[in-house]
Amino acid sequence: MATVSTQGPVKSHPLLTTAVLSVVGYVLVLGTFAGIVNLFPPIGSDTVLLFSDLIAVINTCALTTLLVGFYFIRTGQVRKHRAAMLTAFGLIMVFLVLYLWKVGGGFEKEIVIEQGQFLAAYAGIVRPAYLVMLAIHILLSAVAVPVVIYPVVIGLTHTPSEIEETAHARVGRIAVASWSLSLFLGVVTYFLLNHVYSWVPR
Repeated sequence: MATVSTQGPVKSHPLLTTAVLSVVGYVLVLGTFAGIVNLFPPIGSDTVLLFSDLIAVINTCALTTLLVGFYFIRTGQVRKHRAAMLTAFGLIMVFLVLYLWKVGGGFEKEIVIEQGQFLAAYAGIVRPAYLVMLAIHILLSAVAVPVVIYPVVIGLTHTPSEIEETAHARVGRIAVASWSLSLFLGVVTYFLLNHVYSWVPR
């Protein structure tokens, strides 16, 4: 995979590039939730459900690719590591489009635990546990944005020998840990909401 080796503004200022891209991402997400940014046309309930399923599949693939990429760098397979991490990043970009479209053009869901469902007698514990996992997932997703973008920017603009002189490895380890946990919790909460319990639109 090609790497930009010439000196350019992105390569010279990776932190600034990371900050700009992070701000753009935050504006898109917060603007969509607030109803200020309307990039997507309305979608029906069936499409919202389809997007929910697709998002879970994409997140599972992203988590798998992320962990494989981590394995590759731990075993010194730099080219495979780069390919895996860029694939994971690409999958997250697809997730972001589908998620924002689902929120901006459709609706969000709220968990409902009914009698007869799994551990329904412990709804007072299950529901808070679900909400805590969801909160951690959302928090890590938000906090991880610059932490994920920075290693990608470095990886795309620096040669392997140049990367060793940057914070790519240190920040990358933090990115893998936070990103993996966020993706895992996202998949778990998806199954609880869509396949274990019930939901109502909100």
